Amino acid sequence: MRKSRLTFKDAYHHVLSRGINGEPILAGKKCKEYFLHLLKASSRNLRIRLLAYCLMSNHYHLILQNSSGRLADFMRQLNGQYGLFYRGEYGGRGYVFQDRFKSTLIQQDNYLKMAIIYVLLNPVRARLVSNPYAYRWSSIDCYFGDGSSDIVSGSFVAALFGDKKQLDLLLREWLGRELTIIRTRVGDVLGEQWFVKEAMRNFERRKKSGASLRMRKSDYIFEPAGAVIKRFEQDKGIKMDVSDVNTVLVKKLRAELLVWLRERAGLRYKEIIKLPLFHSLKYSSLGQLYKRAKKVVNKG
Repeated sequence: MRKSRLTFKDAYHHVLSRGINGEPILAGKKCKEYFLHLLKASSRNLRIRLLAYCLMSNHYHLILQNSSGRLADFMRQLNGQYGLFYRGEYGGRGYVFQDRFKSTLIQQDNYLKMAIIYVLLNPVRARLVSNPYAYRWSSIDCYFGDGSSDIVSGSFVAALFGDKKQLDLLLREWLGRELTIIRTRVGDVLGEQWFVKEAMRNFERRKKSGASLRMRKSDYIFEPAGAVIKRFEQDKGIKMDVSDVNTVLVKKLRAELLVWLRERAGLRYKEIIKLPLFHSLKYSSLGQLYKRAKKVVNKG
């Protein structure tokens, strides 16, 4: 019986999937273009947020956010549909991808940047190019370059790094370096020890309760509220200043921030109302505000 993967809604992952027996399943322009077509369709259909990709000849790397909680369905659809295409084009029988996809849970902020850099440098490590910008089949030009993409969330990644100078600096610094992955019974994790311990604790609790049970809210690995607010400001490109709380834009964004604080920081309403941005609201209004904002976020 296969072990449950460690994931949760909005978790970040580095995903790697290889061709069976090292078969060059992505060799050639036609294969790579079709795979990108499927990647775009599957991520939209299953609402999985893509941050980076790199396609090699016999495997691919993705950095993604499990934004819908349906990571397994996304990978099943992506690899399954590509497998049908590949066997239809080149013949053969049996599986196209080797075993299950490999997934590394990523802590946010700096660790997320490390993972993106690592993926973008993959063609350099493979000695296909000396400059990662010379490789056509990665998302490296989707953030600050002239290229555009409707596959990855380029604006989010751009905000994460701040500017192209910082991205390029990290690309140079990480040449020849490897990610420090912590391997546990939970699975592979890229992050600090507290993050790993929390992941393992939640995994073991779920295992004792029964693997088929749906995750409870207490099983989520929440971020510190300050980190959630900072990332929200980076994502939206705006400083959430209390002095601007009566403007239409900040009121709208405050409602969306409420959703982030509930779902990503795990805060209760009595904790949220104590934050300066929410002081002017009535405690009794937070529930309805959250429900309305959640509908808007889901439509977006």
